[in-house]
Amino acid sequence: MKLILTQQVSGLGEPGDIIEVRDGYGRNYLVPRGFAIRWTRGAEREIESIKKARSAREIATVEHAKEVADQLKSLRVTLRTRTGNGGRLFGAVTAADIAEAVRAANGPDLDRRRIEIGNPIKTTGTHRVSVRLHSDVNATIDVDVVEA
Repeated sequence: MKLILTQQVSGLGEPGDIIEVRDGYGRNYLVPRGFAIRWTRGAEREIESIKKARSAREIATVEHAKEVADQLKSLRVTLRTRTGNGGRLFGAVTAADIAEAVRAANGPDLDRRRIEIGNPIKTTGTHRVSVRLHSDVNATIDVDVVEA
């Protein structure tokens, strides 16, 4: 099955890339979740607008990505949230919450889709979060989740 990615998918590609995947994976996972659209000649024209939007918000060079990674290493991110008994959160910390906390700590402006949370963050404490800045550069952030 031939698809056009609308979002970045780890291991497959960037938005606007034309990929070839098995029918079941595309039909049951990528298309329903909005990660990809079916390839057609008309959809191929949409690739250009997707690529233009991506270039506007993307970290363009590896050097720039490394600079942002250095900024993130020296940054201390604290996220205040409501908790219950024993330090358990009401819900979980999302990638959008982390992006907002980085912005509040005078860090770089991160796209929430580039933040990868390994396991859902549901307790207070320090948690490690990965950020894909570029295809060749990843950074890790230590996020302190504290009671509000």
